[in-house]
Parts: sequence; structure tokens; C-alpha cells
Amino acid sequence: MATTPPPPPLPLLLLPLLLLAAFSAAEEFPRDGKVIDLDDSNFEAALSSIDFLFVDFYAPWCGHCKRLAPELDEAAPVLVGLSEPIMVAKVNADKYRKLGSKYGVDGFPTLMLFIHGVPIEYTGSRKADLLVRNLKKFVAPDVSTLESDSAIKSFVENAGTSFPMFIGFGVNESLIAEYGGKYKKRAWFAVAKDFSEDWMATYDFNKIPALVAVHPKYNEQSVFYGPFEDVSWRIL
Repeated sequence: MATTPPPPPLPLLLLPLLLLAAFSAAEEFPRDGKVIDLDDSNFEAALSSIDFLFVDFYAPWCGHCKRLAPELDEAAPVLVGLSEPIMVAKVNADKYRKLGSKYGVDGFPTLMLFIHGVPIEYTGSRKADLLVRNLKKFVAPDVSTLESDSAIKSFVENAGTSFPMFIGFGVNESLIAEYGGKYKKRAWFAVAKDFSEDWMATYDFNKIPALVAVHPKYNEQSVFYGPFEDVSWRIL
């Protein structure tokens, strides 16, 4: 006589529901470039599903907040389109005071960038273009590793012209990692591990290891030659 198989363990039964819940949570925050509204009910879900979340803790009556709102509306679609997307959200911290208090909000607006759930208060410019420029630096690696000519080209283009760049050609990443961490918000750092002679001609160096320092905004360029075991030159 056929016997009825035992039911699967409870955790196995719950797995589809957990997957569905995770999928639904991810879908709850559309990445369409619009500023999303967060409150007590969905803030933690946003932190768990969004790697880089820029939050405006505001009060409806605050004049500075009202002037900031259109800047965030302008910056949001640009930020979400970055290679490391940053989503922009707002919280009415005057209404949801417990949530604001949890993150030390004691004035309006208070701006915070949450990187994998860890908050960093943002105190830089609130103009849309400068906001984008500054936040790109927050999510960039301390030192980028460039494995090809195309990677170098992309790095230079994405860096823009607002910050100086330091690219080590044939330089060990560990030798400039300290500077990359210390000056991350003030400059771009990279090491190029594979490159053609075209880049040597572009930056006018004829041997390696070489560290190229460029400030596009002022059309300034310098080359430092290794070895760099004792890094004693001042880069900023």
C-alpha cells in the first residue's frame, strides 16, 4: 500500500515565501531616478536592499529644506545612473522623530549617506552638480585597479575635472593605498597594471614605475619616478 511521504521540513516550506518577500522588498524601491519617501515602516527595508542610500532628513516647515528639494530632484536621476548607483530618499524627521533621533538628527535638513547600512553625515555642497561630484567620491574605491587601456580611459572620463588624479603606472597598489584612504574625498587614485605606450605618450613618461599626478581643472601635470618603497613625496 502506498504511503504518503512526510511533509518537507518547515524551513523548506518557508523558503519560497522568504524568496518572494526578498523579491518584493527589492521591488518596493524603484530605481527610476525619483526621490523616494521613507518612514518608520520602510526605512530598515531600504537600508537592507540599497547599497548606497542618500537620505534627506527634513521638516516640511524648514526653508532650507524647501530650497534643497529641487536640487535633490535634479541630482537623483544622475546619482542612480552611476556605475555604483546611489539612491536618494527623504524622511520627514519632524513627523518621524524617533527615526530621526536614532540617527542623531538635531537640525534640518540633515543629510546622510548610508553605505551598506552604515551612515556618514554629509556636510558638503547642496547644489545638484556639486552634490553628485562629492557623492561619487564617497562610493569610489580608495584606489582603483586598471587592467587595460579601456579601463584607464573610463577611469579618467568618470573622474571628471573637479579633483586631481594620481595614476600609478607599474606601481604597487599597497604603496599608495595609505594616501588613497586618507585623501579619498579630495582626489582620485588608481594603479594601471596593463597599459600601452599610448598612455606613456599621453602623460609624457618614459619609464616605470611612474606616478602621474594630473589636475585637469588647472591643466597641471607632474610625473614622479620610482622606486617608491619610501614614499616621501607630498602628493596633496
